[in-house]
Amino acid sequence: MIQHPASLTHRPVVAHARPGADLVRISVGLEHIDDLTDDFMQALDRSRSTAAIQQV
Repeated sequence: MIQHPASLTHRPVVAHARPGADLVRISVGLEHIDDLTDDFMQALDRSRSTAAIQQV
């Protein structure tokens, strides 16, 4: 699970006291680190592809 604390759990907190907008929280279970790394790389590659298509 990935969440953006500044817009979710810490939204009611005053802006200067909440986590930065560039922070994401990642909750992992018992997955092997290689599986997590592969999943993140795959997601980043996919997001780059989507961003490139949107710029065209």
